[in-house]
Amino acid sequence: MHLARFPRIHLAHLPTPLEHLPRLSAELGGPEIWIKRDDCTGLSTGGNKTRKLEWLMAEAQAMGADMVMTQGATQSNHARQTSAAAAKLGMACHILLEDRTGSNDPNYNGNGNVFLDDLHGATREKRGPGLDMNTEMETVADQYRAKGHKVYTIPGGGSNPTGALGYVNCAFELVSQFNDRSLPFDHIVTATGSAGTQAGLIVGLKAINANIPLLGFGVRAPKPKQEENVFNLAVKTAEKIGAAGCVKREDVVADTDYVGEGYGIPRADTLDAIRMFAQLEAILLDPVYSGKGAAGLIDYCRKGKFKKGERIVFLHTGGAAGLFGYTSAFA
Repeated sequence: MHLARFPRIHLAHLPTPLEHLPRLSAELGGPEIWIKRDDCTGLSTGGNKTRKLEWLMAEAQAMGADMVMTQGATQSNHARQTSAAAAKLGMACHILLEDRTGSNDPNYNGNGNVFLDDLHGATREKRGPGLDMNTEMETVADQYRAKGHKVYTIPGGGSNPTGALGYVNCAFELVSQFNDRSLPFDHIVTATGSAGTQAGLIVGLKAINANIPLLGFGVRAPKPKQEENVFNLAVKTAEKIGAAGCVKREDVVADTDYVGEGYGIPRADTLDAIRMFAQLEAILLDPVYSGKGAAGLIDYCRKGKFKKGERIVFLHTGGAAGLFGYTSAFA
């Protein structure tokens, strides 16, 4: 696939490392576990959204935008990386943050990613739960347009066909690393939420006939809805790159058994997974995405769903800055 025909601004530190996790593998006594370090993309502590923003911000610039606007939950990693990208490119940034947890914890509402949003110079406003946040964002964007701004709006998570190009490209990068190091892999797993990461990955993997199954551990929506969201975005992304039809419905698999009470609310196994990665491998996960994905990975290993002798890669979506909004959860 020739992705160079799409506008792109190079913001990320790529390729991100592919590392073996020997202590975690030994602790679980099952498959050989590796990690793709997309927490190391470099932009404001890194994370998976930086790959998407390379293509989204290029599109914004091509349209002559002087402001970008996006939306997400209070401790949104995507909002933090968008505000950082805007700062780096000299653009204004306005963010709508949705209260999805009802938390009154001052750290949750003002520390972590929220603090970094402010530090990067973004402006923000809050919304209650249950609204159509993309509609809310477009309403606010029209208000700024009426004042003379050229506003480029980015959906939650940067998850549209343009943003998903970042993870089509990541799939190519990842398989190239497997090939260069003579490492056949049996499974790729990651957290899945707004759908762009999983959709981009499955399109990239299927477009090059990698024959490696991809599993997304959901962090919000029920399984049928999550898989539908990913598949619909994958179809549009495949069409965008000229590979229409490469993804079938059965290629999109999500397990949402580790969501717990809801988005942004960590379960006990989420916190246990974060502690295991920190204490065994000195890797920081977050309580919203990567922690729940890791909880699923650990449980699959313990239950034998991932078998001894198999080689698994966990794509780390980043988000460690969010830990500082969740200190009370670890008390």
